[in-house]
Amino acid sequence: MRVVIVTESFPPDVNGVAHCALQTARHLVRRGHTPLVIAPAVADPAADADAPCAVVRVPSLPLPGYPQVRVALPSRRVAAAIVEHRADLVHLAGPFVLGARGMTAAARLGIPAVAVYQTDLAGYARTYVGTGEGAAWRRLRAVHGAADRTLAPSSAAVRDLEVHGIGRIRLWGRGVDTVRFRPELRDDALRGELTPHGELLVGYVGRLAPEKRVDLLAGAARLPGVRVVVVGDGPSGPALRTALPGARFLGRRTGADLARIFASFDMFAHTGPFETFCQTVQEAMASGVPVIAPAAGGPLDLVDHGRTGLLVPPEDPDALREAVAMLAAAPESRTAFGRAGRAAVEGRTWEALGDELIGHYLEVLRERKAVAA
Repeated sequence: MRVVIVTESFPPDVNGVAHCALQTARHLVRRGHTPLVIAPAVADPAADADAPCAVVRVPSLPLPGYPQVRVALPSRRVAAAIVEHRADLVHLAGPFVLGARGMTAAARLGIPAVAVYQTDLAGYARTYVGTGEGAAWRRLRAVHGAADRTLAPSSAAVRDLEVHGIGRIRLWGRGVDTVRFRPELRDDALRGELTPHGELLVGYVGRLAPEKRVDLLAGAARLPGVRVVVVGDGPSGPALRTALPGARFLGRRTGADLARIFASFDMFAHTGPFETFCQTVQEAMASGVPVIAPAAGGPLDLVDHGRTGLLVPPEDPDALREAVAMLAAAPESRTAFGRAGRAAVEGRTWEALGDELIGHYLEVLRERKAVAA
């Protein structure tokens, strides 16, 4: 198959959309298919040197107030690249701006399209501007409604899409690298650097942005014998350093370094209430670390409350603090949750999820062929 992946984000960006698009391209190449990626341009001209396939970059601008996020500008490159690649299918990753153009081009060219829902844009609109949810859903309905199939990462995301009038939905989760993220990487030397007095490490990994609500960890950070460690960067960094004065901020970490940090946590706390999936929860589980997460969105599917971790009411700092305190006082539970979490994700490899995705592609192509006949 010749597949064009139109994505709102791609490495060197670090986020769920970029990571999933990269893993999709890698898997298609491994299975003998021919992908092409279309993504917003980034500042680094050598950014795509290690990409698994050809990448077409579309002119873009940094999002005001959040320069790490770039928004594609109108460009004829999208349609031209799809035509030049002789695409059998267009894969729209987190479609909203660039993805909408990809959907328009695919429809005009008569090429089947699979849209992957990945970002709660309505929730982001509510967080950043206090309005605009309706406009976000209208945009999403227009794009996903034109696609042959929408793939949603969690049961909560499926329900949200259905409630807002989007159909032809299938559930498709995300893989996790259980070789890279594993309990054996726990590093006592690193722990000694982060906890000079032997505190328990409570980690957060992700963007430092308003919608992630990392500030909710302030109460947990004040618990005796607890050290909060924050990994990531973003516009909320300065404010969070003030809100969490006792926390350690490690900045952006990737690859083997990130895996070592994950495995060295005693528990992992995710705070954002708008996750359609939440890949960092899976990475913590693969690392054998118990998880505390909001009982909303993607974590509802990932965290088995009382077995692999704890689910708490969203945006409730007291509940989050109490959950941290409870696990801090229960080393046996932490060990049991960590082992159960690792076991739960061992079969969720990117290879397995990639093959499942290819199955969706083939079904869409067969359906189109049947209609044409």
